Amino acid sequence: MAKSHVSTTVNGDPVEFLCDTAETMLDVLRNTMGLTGTKEGCGTGDCGACSIIVDGRLVCGCLMLAVEATGKQVTTIEGIGAPDRLHPVQQAFLEDAALQCGFCTPGFIVAAKALLDRNPDPSETEIRYWLAGNLCRCTGYDKIVRAVQHAAAEMKGQPA
Repeated sequence: MAKSHVSTTVNGDPVEFLCDTAETMLDVLRNTMGLTGTKEGCGTGDCGACSIIVDGRLVCGCLMLAVEATGKQVTTIEGIGAPDRLHPVQQAFLEDAALQCGFCTPGFIVAAKALLDRNPDPSETEIRYWLAGNLCRCTGYDKIVRAVQHAAAEMKGQPA
Protein backbone atom coordinates (compact mmCIF):
# COMPACT_ATOMS: atom_id res chain seq x y z
CA MET A 1 0.00 0.00 0.00
CA ALA A 2 1.31 3.45 -0.87
CA LYS A 3 2.38 5.75 1.95
CA SER A 4 1.36 9.41 2.12
CA HIS A 5 3.49 12.18 3.56
CA VAL A 6 1.60 14.38 6.03
CA SER A 7 2.75 17.71 7.48
CA THR A 8 0.61 18.99 10.32
CA THR A 9 0.73 20.52 13.78
CA VAL A 10 0.01 18.37 16.84
CA ASN A 11 -0.29 20.02 20.24
CA GLY A 12 1.44 23.13 18.91
CA ASP A 13 4.43 21.32 17.41
CA PRO A 14 4.98 20.87 13.67
CA VAL A 15 5.16 17.18 12.78
CA GLU A 16 5.62 15.10 9.66
CA PHE A 17 4.84 11.44 9.21
CA LEU A 18 4.20 8.77 6.62
CA CYS A 19 0.97 6.81 6.77
CA ASP A 20 -1.17 4.46 4.77
CA THR A 21 -4.02 6.30 3.08
CA ALA A 22 -6.54 4.22 5.07
CA GLU A 23 -4.85 4.81 8.45
CA THR A 24 -6.85 6.77 11.01
CA MET A 25 -5.60 9.78 12.91
CA LEU A 26 -6.18 7.80 16.10
CA ASP A 27 -3.79 5.08 14.92
CA VAL A 28 -1.12 7.59 13.93
CA LEU A 29 -1.41 9.46 17.22
CA ARG A 30 -1.11 6.29 19.28
CA ASN A 31 1.17 4.07 17.20
CA THR A 32 3.37 6.50 15.28
CA MET A 33 3.58 9.48 17.64
CA GLY A 34 3.24 7.61 20.93
CA LEU A 35 0.41 9.90 22.13
CA THR A 36 -1.56 7.22 23.92
CA GLY A 37 -3.86 9.51 25.92
CA THR A 38 -6.37 9.41 23.10
CA LYS A 39 -8.16 6.08 23.51
CA GLU A 40 -9.86 3.69 21.14
CA GLY A 41 -13.18 2.57 22.50
CA CYS A 42 -15.51 1.57 19.71
CA GLY A 43 -13.70 2.37 16.46
CA THR A 44 -16.99 3.63 14.98
CA GLY A 45 -17.30 7.17 16.36
CA ASP A 46 -19.94 6.27 18.93
CA CYS A 47 -18.11 6.52 22.28
CA GLY A 48 -15.99 9.71 22.22
CA ALA A 49 -12.90 8.07 23.78
CA CYS A 50 -10.86 9.18 20.75
CA SER A 51 -11.97 12.83 20.85
CA ILE A 52 -9.46 15.32 19.46
CA ILE A 53 -9.72 18.93 18.38
CA VAL A 54 -8.90 19.69 14.74
CA ASP A 55 -8.83 23.35 13.72
CA GLY A 56 -11.12 24.17 16.64
CA ARG A 57 -13.65 21.42 15.94
CA LEU A 58 -14.31 18.35 18.04
CA VAL A 59 -13.54 15.24 15.97
CA CYS A 60 -13.52 11.49 16.55
CA GLY A 61 -9.95 10.45 15.80
CA CYS A 62 -11.12 6.96 14.81
CA LEU A 63 -13.20 8.43 11.96
CA MET A 64 -10.60 10.87 10.61
CA LEU A 65 -8.09 9.65 8.09
CA ALA A 66 -4.57 10.72 9.02
CA VAL A 67 -4.02 12.19 5.55
CA GLU A 68 -6.85 14.65 6.34
CA ALA A 69 -4.62 16.24 8.99
CA THR A 70 -2.41 17.86 6.35
CA GLY A 71 -2.04 21.54 7.21
CA LYS A 72 -4.35 21.29 10.22
CA GLN A 73 -3.94 22.10 13.93
CA VAL A 74 -4.57 18.96 15.99
CA THR A 75 -4.94 19.00 19.77
CA THR A 76 -4.99 15.84 21.87
CA ILE A 77 -5.32 15.39 25.62
CA GLU A 78 -1.52 15.65 25.84
CA GLY A 79 -1.77 19.20 24.48
CA ILE A 80 -4.20 20.35 27.17
CA GLY A 81 -2.57 21.63 30.34
CA ALA A 82 0.70 20.34 31.75
CA PRO A 83 1.59 18.14 34.73
CA ASP A 84 2.61 21.20 36.75
CA ARG A 85 -0.19 23.43 35.42
CA LEU A 86 -3.44 21.63 34.73
CA HIS A 87 -6.05 23.13 32.46
CA PRO A 88 -9.13 24.32 34.44
CA VAL A 89 -11.16 21.44 32.97
CA GLN A 90 -8.58 18.90 34.16
CA GLN A 91 -8.44 20.52 37.61
CA ALA A 92 -12.23 20.53 37.88
CA PHE A 93 -12.43 16.84 36.93
CA LEU A 94 -10.03 16.08 39.80
CA GLU A 95 -11.69 18.36 42.35
CA ASP A 96 -15.21 17.21 41.49
CA ALA A 97 -14.31 13.50 41.29
CA ALA A 98 -15.66 13.36 37.75
CA LEU A 99 -13.82 10.15 36.90
CA GLN A 100 -13.56 6.58 38.06
CA CYS A 101 -11.67 4.12 35.86
CA GLY A 102 -10.37 7.01 33.73
CA PHE A 103 -10.64 5.37 30.31
CA CYS A 104 -13.18 7.88 28.99
CA THR A 105 -11.74 10.87 30.87
CA PRO A 106 -9.35 12.13 28.15
CA GLY A 107 -12.19 12.20 25.63
CA PHE A 108 -14.49 14.03 28.03
CA ILE A 109 -11.79 16.60 28.87
CA VAL A 110 -11.03 17.24 25.20
CA ALA A 111 -14.77 17.56 24.44
CA ALA A 112 -15.32 19.88 27.42
CA LYS A 113 -12.40 22.08 26.37
CA ALA A 114 -13.79 22.28 22.83
CA LEU A 115 -17.17 23.30 24.24
CA LEU A 116 -15.74 25.98 26.55
CA ASP A 117 -13.55 27.35 23.75
CA ARG A 118 -16.70 27.78 21.68
CA ASN A 119 -19.12 28.73 24.45
CA PRO A 120 -17.55 29.93 27.72
CA ASP A 121 -20.90 30.04 29.54
CA PRO A 122 -22.90 26.94 28.56
CA SER A 123 -26.10 25.94 30.30
CA GLU A 124 -26.42 22.51 31.87
CA THR A 125 -28.53 21.42 28.90
CA GLU A 126 -25.88 22.64 26.46
CA ILE A 127 -23.17 20.78 28.37
CA ARG A 128 -25.20 17.56 28.38
CA TYR A 129 -25.97 17.92 24.68
CA TRP A 130 -22.32 18.66 23.80
CA LEU A 131 -21.03 15.68 25.79
CA ALA A 132 -23.71 13.28 24.50
CA GLY A 133 -21.18 11.76 22.09
CA ASN A 134 -18.92 10.70 24.98
CA LEU A 135 -19.86 7.55 26.88
CA CYS A 136 -18.91 6.55 30.41
CA ARG A 137 -19.80 3.24 32.02
CA CYS A 138 -18.62 4.16 35.54
CA THR A 139 -19.55 7.62 36.75
CA GLY A 140 -23.02 8.50 35.65
CA TYR A 141 -22.79 11.95 34.14
CA ASP A 142 -23.75 14.39 36.89
CA LYS A 143 -20.21 14.80 38.28
CA ILE A 144 -18.85 15.30 34.76
CA VAL A 145 -21.43 18.01 34.05
CA ARG A 146 -20.66 19.69 37.39
CA ALA A 147 -16.95 19.60 36.58
CA VAL A 148 -17.56 21.38 33.26
CA GLN A 149 -19.71 23.99 35.03
CA HIS A 150 -16.96 24.40 37.64
CA ALA A 151 -14.29 24.82 34.92
CA ALA A 152 -16.44 27.37 33.07
CA ALA A 153 -16.80 29.43 36.25
CA GLU A 154 -13.06 29.19 36.96
CA MET A 155 -12.19 30.27 33.43
CA LYS A 156 -14.44 33.32 33.83
CA GLY A 157 -12.84 34.12 37.20
CA GLN A 158 -15.98 33.36 39.19
CA PRO A 159 -16.23 31.14 42.27
CA ALA A 160 -17.31 27.60 41.40
